[in-house]
Amino acid sequence: MNNDYRVRIQTVLHFIEDNLDQEINLEMLAEVSNFSKYHFSRVFSAITNKTPMTYLTERRLHHAVTYLETTNKTMLDISILCGFSSISSFNSSFRKLFKTTPSEMRRSMQKHSNYQLMSSNNQEELSPSKNYDVSININNFLRRVWEMNIEVKELPSYQVAYVRHVGSYLETYKAWGTLSKWVEKNLPSTEYFIGISLDDPSVTDEYSCRYDACITIPEEFVKEGDSSVEFKTLSGGLYALYPFYDTIDKLAIAYQSVYGQWLPNSDYEPDDRYALEFCMNDPYTDPEGKAKVDLYIPIKSVGGH
Repeated sequence: MNNDYRVRIQTVLHFIEDNLDQEINLEMLAEVSNFSKYHFSRVFSAITNKTPMTYLTERRLHHAVTYLETTNKTMLDISILCGFSSISSFNSSFRKLFKTTPSEMRRSMQKHSNYQLMSSNNQEELSPSKNYDVSININNFLRRVWEMNIEVKELPSYQVAYVRHVGSYLETYKAWGTLSKWVEKNLPSTEYFIGISLDDPSVTDEYSCRYDACITIPEEFVKEGDSSVEFKTLSGGLYALYPFYDTIDKLAIAYQSVYGQWLPNSDYEPDDRYALEFCMNDPYTDPEGKAKVDLYIPIKSVGGH
């Protein structure tokens, strides 16, 4: 793995460990990592196999267990020391992870001096994560993606008409339907269809995710007012191209692999532009129901601008 990536993610882990009692948000962690917020969440999740906020919550809860076991502090004091905004959020998060309440766990610890409930699954995580192993398990699909032939390409800027969808990424067909109707009336020639996922669904609520269904338009196209579409320019530049062909649900794994495996082992890092999904077929008419997508990840040379 590119040592710079390891250092940057490790810096974030150290920051979390040293500030568990403080208010921490995604923007703050992205700033510590020196990645943009958009790319940070993908890089962190791909490398650690957990979202930044999930990792943060789990570290807080494991510290809470230590307080329960080694002190007589009240639940309110422990929740504050571990950075929870309220005792109710502390109790809720604790029960979700450990399937018991803080009070019940403390009683079990006091009752059984050789308490072993946590040892089999979580003992290592109770200690500070200064040497957290930023690795990821690779299943068969990830291994296949890792062996992919990624090509570095320079793309021009594109003028596009687009329809924005806000909601589940599983329902982006609604935006494509609206755009298709507009295309039939306004564009005689075939252009590129490009999807842009503006949010990472692993850190953004499913129904708050934004997605732009775009079609490139000729330079001479007259951008007349139409309430169904908007217009913008997509920035050109250097991109890593991964030709994806599989069921659409696996596209998220392709993102994970590029950000978590290819990039850290390359001479590039993510640039502050959005990834572009060039839609090369209609999966609904594909014989195998697969989507053919040219996935372009924006990159720049390590240390470049």
